[in-house]
Amino acid sequence: MAQKNSIPFSIRKFSPSDQSAVMSLFRDGVMEHVYPAFFRAMSHPDHIGVALSISMAGYVLGGSSYFQAALFGGAWAGLIYYCCHDIHEGYAGLRAGADMADVQASYLSNPDHAFWVAEADVKGRPKLVGIAAVIGKRAEEKFDDWNGGVIGEDAGDGDGGCGELSHLVVGFPWRRKGLGAELLQRAVDFCGERGYSRLLLDVSSSQTAALDLYKRFGFVQTASHNNTHSNRWFSRLARINVMRMEKSV
Repeated sequence: MAQKNSIPFSIRKFSPSDQSAVMSLFRDGVMEHVYPAFFRAMSHPDHIGVALSISMAGYVLGGSSYFQAALFGGAWAGLIYYCCHDIHEGYAGLRAGADMADVQASYLSNPDHAFWVAEADVKGRPKLVGIAAVIGKRAEEKFDDWNGGVIGEDAGDGDGGCGELSHLVVGFPWRRKGLGAELLQRAVDFCGERGYSRLLLDVSSSQTAALDLYKRFGFVQTASHNNTHSNRWFSRLARINVMRMEKSV
C-alpha cells in the first residue's frame, strides 16, 4: 500500500474477476498513444515537406484554390493518422487474442510469470487503475512484446534468465502520483526474487512519460527498431520507433 497526494492505492495479484476491467484498461492504455504518435510523425521534417508539397499541388490543380490545398494536405495527414491508428489497434487486438485473453492462464499458472493490478479507493469503492506484468524467461527464447510473440532464440544469461515487462499501464486520472513507479518497483523486486539478472522491456517513441520513468529507474537502451506487426509501409509512415531497454536487478 502506498499513499501519495492523499489517494490510497493497493497492489495485489490478478484475480479472474479483474479480467474485464484489465482488458478495458489495457486497450485504453494502448490506444491513447495514437494521437501522440500521429503528432510526432507529422512534426518530422520529411512529413512536413510532403504535406506542403501536396498542398501546393492541390492549390495549383484547383486553380489557386485554398480549399483544394487544404483538402490535399488533409488527405496526407489522414493517411498518417490511419497508419498510427492501425498499428496501435492491431497491437491491442493481437494481445487481446493472446496473453490478455486469459490473464489467469497466461500469467498466474506459471510461477516465473506475474500479473499485478492496482486499485484506488473511489467514493468508497475499489476501482482498478493500473496493471503490470512480467514474463519470466528461463529457456533460451526471446519474447517480443511489441509484436506479441516469441521471435527467436536468446543467448541467455547463464544465471537463471531474465524477466520481460510485458505490460505497465496506469489510468490517466491516477498518473503522476507514484503508482507507475510502485508497479515498476514491484516488477523489479519480483525479478530479483526469482533470481533473474535483468528486467527487459520495450517502449515506443510515443510513450514519452513511460520512457522518462524507465530512465529514472536506471533502464538503459540496448537496441531499437521500427518494425511492427503492421504493414511495413504503415510502420515507416508512422515513424514509430521501438526501444529495447534493460536494467540489472
